[in-house]
Amino acid sequence: MALAGLYRRVLPSPPAIEFSSSDGKQLFSEALQSGTMEGFFKLISYFQTQSEPAYCGLASLSMVLNALAIDPGRKWKGPWRWFDESMLDCCEPLEKVKKEGITFGKVACLGHCAGAKVETFRTNQSTIDDFRKHVVTCTASEDYHLITSYHRAPFKQTGSGHFSPIGGYHAGRDMALILDVARFKYPPHWVPLTLLWEAMDTTDEATGHQRGFMLISRRHIPPSLLYTLSCNHESWVGTAKYLIEDVPVLLKSEDIDDVQKVLSVVFTSLPTSAEDFIKWVAEVRRQEEGAQSLSKEEKARLDAKGEILQLVHETQLFKCVTEWLSLASFCCRNASSFCKKENLSDIGANVCCQGAEIFAQRVGASGKYCCRETCVQCLKVNGGQLKTLVSGTVMTDGSEQGFDMLVPVSQTKPECCNDIVGTHPTSNDVLTVLLLALPPSTWSGISDKKLLEEIQTLLSVEKLPVMLQDEELVWFQS
Repeated sequence: MALAGLYRRVLPSPPAIEFSSSDGKQLFSEALQSGTMEGFFKLISYFQTQSEPAYCGLASLSMVLNALAIDPGRKWKGPWRWFDESMLDCCEPLEKVKKEGITFGKVACLGHCAGAKVETFRTNQSTIDDFRKHVVTCTASEDYHLITSYHRAPFKQTGSGHFSPIGGYHAGRDMALILDVARFKYPPHWVPLTLLWEAMDTTDEATGHQRGFMLISRRHIPPSLLYTLSCNHESWVGTAKYLIEDVPVLLKSEDIDDVQKVLSVVFTSLPTSAEDFIKWVAEVRRQEEGAQSLSKEEKARLDAKGEILQLVHETQLFKCVTEWLSLASFCCRNASSFCKKENLSDIGANVCCQGAEIFAQRVGASGKYCCRETCVQCLKVNGGQLKTLVSGTVMTDGSEQGFDMLVPVSQTKPECCNDIVGTHPTSNDVLTVLLLALPPSTWSGISDKKLLEEIQTLLSVEKLPVMLQDEELVWFQS
């Protein structure tokens, strides 16, 4: 009696050469001698098979993140922190990925959210010579890895779009080693780099964009320490479209002759769901028994976030945004969602409930958690510095658990428990960093040359401190 289903596929050769074949082994040996197999050993140590037919992007990314020894900062199973496909869910629901797969941009988004530095290159934005250089760089190092997004057809393989990491390169025969994460289908194999470029230089029907490749490495600081974009929320597409496509058109009005009017155009028509698009990166922890204190690592992270917040507050752009919000709160109804006064206790209650979900590994079950009470307090650390905590008691299933939200604080105002409002992250700095992250083409509709120069000066990334550049440049790279 015949068994249902499929057991593997025969690898079409040529054009591919199976890694374990005699020719494949010879290619490996020669490439190893040439120094372009250095990244292979880290990758092969964490090589995995995608757990779902459509999880190739997730499997490739989790494999690379583990190879780079990036700490996910959350538990996988038991006490262990480890990247698994099931943990890569911040930019696209797993159920949707399971049914439809994942796009190139969303894989890049997941990499950013996971703490990696991700550089994306679509084939219409690069050349085959550039690709070859990047392949050589990555395969000659353990610090960079390359994931390709390609179509299987040029390799005479069954299937369509696919993701997999590159594990090595043979310069003499110009061939790249694909560590195919669909190991149930095809084994690792060498392919001509020119044919791999052809396979990448195809259009993803789901997005209408070209495929390509991405370089992934460790960041010297975590990405988006203070704010990040929520690509998982339904507002993502509409808000991004408005900022990138609609704003340049709106700015073509001849009546725009000063910075405040520019801000009014951008913010007045901002989709009401934009608040769900821009997220404050909050740190939450379980309350421990005994006296509350901060670890050395927690203090360092709060100091870094506080420094970024202070740098934002010191920009001229922040002052312009603050002025606009002050005026808009009186005369602009559409801006009310950003002009409202943020209550730190309410923010803390919401974050503590989210923290309870994460620690219980029940993300999405927010309706089952209720924060009974919160308390804003300050802790003295080394040197007498004050650090702000919001402590909350979360109720679920008849039990309660205490959580703390660690709050970054700017030195713009005196740092004390009675003067916290306005010193923690608020709409002023959210909108400031959002403006800094927008591409230069956003302002192309401004016809007044003097005003355009003023806007470009306010938004000049090159003049920002390096730490602030790292914070905002990550936003729109995916």
